[in-house]
Amino acid sequence: MADEVVLLGTWASMFGMRVRIALAEKGVKYEYKEENLRNKSPLLLQMNPIHKKIPVLIHNGKPICESAIIVQYIDEVWNDKAPILPSDPYERAQARFWVDYIDKKVNDTWRKMWLSTGEEHETWKKEFISVFKQLEEALGDKPFYGGDTFGFVDLGLIPFYTWFYTFETYGNFKMEAECPKLVAWAKRCLQREAVSKTLPDEKKVYDHVGLKKAFES
Repeated sequence: MADEVVLLGTWASMFGMRVRIALAEKGVKYEYKEENLRNKSPLLLQMNPIHKKIPVLIHNGKPICESAIIVQYIDEVWNDKAPILPSDPYERAQARFWVDYIDKKVNDTWRKMWLSTGEEHETWKKEFISVFKQLEEALGDKPFYGGDTFGFVDLGLIPFYTWFYTFETYGNFKMEAECPKLVAWAKRCLQREAVSKTLPDEKKVYDHVGLKKAFES
């Protein structure tokens, strides 16, 4: 019996992009369902009744929620090709640490910068840039966070690259000037078909965020 795989997401969500990249890396066929988060589908509410958020992976009728958890699940279930997490326990723990750091710091700090003005905006802008500088330091001189191979942290962070133009425009800074090694890393990741075919156009993301801010303000 073939696996039945369904992904609930939204096209601009960096968290949904993580799951799509992981599925592409593994060569898993799936059905994608675009959600409208202003009018959530009965399926989403049924499959994620606690948080009512995307992404949700539905594997043979069973839901898995939270993008980092979904990616680890994908790596464990489809373990015959393209390993995502390191095999070494210490390296695996470190990879999980940095993805947790990304999840706790990047989106929260971005929203505070995005929704603030004046001195508060400048404060959050400095904090936001410092988060990426920390991530650049963690990368060091390695081609990827996984060393010579594209791995869990790379997959966890690269979807944010398609948001860099939006971050720069709202923050009035240039990521390449602030974190050149990180931008070079992102361009290496884009050479992977699973990444380049998943990430949407950065200007389309920016237009989407502008409409969202107008709606929320």
